[in-house]
Amino acid sequence: MKKTTIILLSAFILFSCKKNENNCTTSVAAIAGSYKITAATYKASATAAETDYYNILFEPCERDDVYTFTAAGTYQLADVGMICTPSGSDNGTWSLTGTTVMTIDGDPVTLESFDCKQLILVNTDTQAAGDKLKLTLTRQ
Repeated sequence: MKKTTIILLSAFILFSCKKNENNCTTSVAAIAGSYKITAATYKASATAAETDYYNILFEPCERDDVYTFTAAGTYQLADVGMICTPSGSDNGTWSLTGTTVMTIDGDPVTLESFDCKQLILVNTDTQAAGDKLKLTLTRQ
């Protein structure tokens, strides 16, 4: 009986003391990987309501495209699944400045958040002063 109690207690401690560590850092190495754009929202001004822009910005053939960012500072856009005509495949460069600015092909965007699963990029003043376009990229 004592041996069974010790085994059960050991198992309880082992499984209940699971560490909840998030070792995700915002760095080039951590961001490097493949992503799909899974959400897009737009605000016309700071006081405007945020609206879903995913279906407005992306044609059905673009919604399954894969963006691969390399640690060497290049990216590839692969037109996969439903292929667009002409193909939307592309490539270019990207970089990270600190932990808040990601530059893609020379255009800086704000890196709002990164948890190693989702990368949220925000571009402001795209259509008018004070507007905000937010893209959510989900790691594949």
